[in-house]
Amino acid sequence: MGSVQSSVSQALPPKKSFLYDPKVRGIFYQTLLVCVVGYLFYIAATNAVDNLRRAKIASGFGFLENTAGFDISQTLISFSAAGSTYGDAFIVGLLNTLIVSAIGIVFATFLGFAVGIARLSSNWMVAKVAMVYVETLRNIPLLLQLLFWYIAVLGPLPQPRDSFSLGAGFFLNARGLFMPRPLYAADAWAIGVAFAIGVVVTILFRRWAKKQQAATGRQYPVGWATLGLVLGLPVATWIVLALMNANPVSFDMPVKGTFNLRGGMQILPEFVALLVGLTTYTAAFIAEVVRAGILAVSKGQTEAAGSLGLKSGQTLRLVVIPQAMRVIIPPLTSQYLNLTKNSSLAVAIGYPDLVQVFMGTVLNQTGQAVEVVMITMGVYLTISLVTSFVMNIYNRRVAIVER
Repeated sequence: MGSVQSSVSQALPPKKSFLYDPKVRGIFYQTLLVCVVGYLFYIAATNAVDNLRRAKIASGFGFLENTAGFDISQTLISFSAAGSTYGDAFIVGLLNTLIVSAIGIVFATFLGFAVGIARLSSNWMVAKVAMVYVETLRNIPLLLQLLFWYIAVLGPLPQPRDSFSLGAGFFLNARGLFMPRPLYAADAWAIGVAFAIGVVVTILFRRWAKKQQAATGRQYPVGWATLGLVLGLPVATWIVLALMNANPVSFDMPVKGTFNLRGGMQILPEFVALLVGLTTYTAAFIAEVVRAGILAVSKGQTEAAGSLGLKSGQTLRLVVIPQAMRVIIPPLTSQYLNLTKNSSLAVAIGYPDLVQVFMGTVLNQTGQAVEVVMITMGVYLTISLVTSFVMNIYNRRVAIVER
């Protein structure tokens, strides 16, 4: 019996230490790397604080509660030089960055898809015009384009006394675009509720229509339903409130005076130049992304759709674009991130974005470069991560599911 046990023990391989496990080694080395990087950051932060203390430079984030003492040309919240703080100035700059980035992403997406599809048009003139647009705008630096729109296009506009009248209360001059300002009554919340209900019902209807099409092949007018619910329901609510002698929305119209315009709402020329520059520049890159995505779809898909009797527009909308989105989404995300980060070039034309307000005026007045730079970098990093997270969720929805 003893000889049998000894032979079995000799046949079994010797037990190895847990350090030989690749997973354990990987965790160990990664933990060690994190500790080393953290220690280096700790040393850098400690040295920075010591150097600032020796130079008698204030540190910390208490400066955000100090009075700003300067005005900002465009504010989406209440802001005044005497009553607002540096923290309020940070919020104003952040909101200005977010609004120009969000609007730019929407406009650049629509324009980029239109130009990308036009590049594949069978019409020679349309395809060549789209090609010239793409090759011209994407090869000229964005900073030069912003200066072109601001100085060459908007700069020669007349003074307010000689404003161009665009009709319906819209005026254009060197100080920007003046338009009617909406004034909301106490019961205007009903319109917002109607819009929210329309959006929710539209989402539910689109999901139901998609399931019905997959089960029966029958198509439902999703586009018209969306238009009727999202736009028609708020308009109907507005009409009902107006018939009840409770006009929920009125407009303060700009009036042309002797030397200036009074009333209404002003859109700064810096905002217009930045928005147009970001939109047209980014759309040129999105157009190439869309063109590559469409070309990645097999030609057999188009031929199969034609054999089923689908028209060219239906084939593009129902067959080609949904499959092309699997290729389009990843590089499209990069273009969205580029547009958001490129908005920091607004400092060149004086638009009060986060960089111009916070990294410029606030930094010059407080001298706390470390804190200001850290906050600004953190904001752009957060915006980029959130944008990537949302786009990755959509990318997983359109990706091919392996079976």
